[in-house]
Amino acid sequence: MAAVRSADGTAIAYDQAGHGPLLIVVNRAMSTRFSGTKPQLAGLLAAHFTVLTCDRRGRGPSGDTQPYTAEREIEDLEALIDQTGPALDAG
Repeated sequence: MAAVRSADGTAIAYDQAGHGPLLIVVNRAMSTRFSGTKPQLAGLLAAHFTVLTCDRRGRGPSGDTQPYTAEREIEDLEALIDQTGPALDAG
């Protein structure tokens, strides 16, 4: 597990697998990156993509900074892209 800091300082936990274009799997409202079939889905997608599975804020080991707004969730995704994007370009 790795984590990035969102614009408001919230830690967003994620796992990374595979190589290729970036694909971020966003969970439903109350689930984590380990629930349901997400681990299997990430494994299948990793054959063609760099797959990030993350826990949304307030879920799993991600931070629980409020308020929960769509703008904050967008900032969380931007932090994931900013953290992993340059590393993908280098490889």
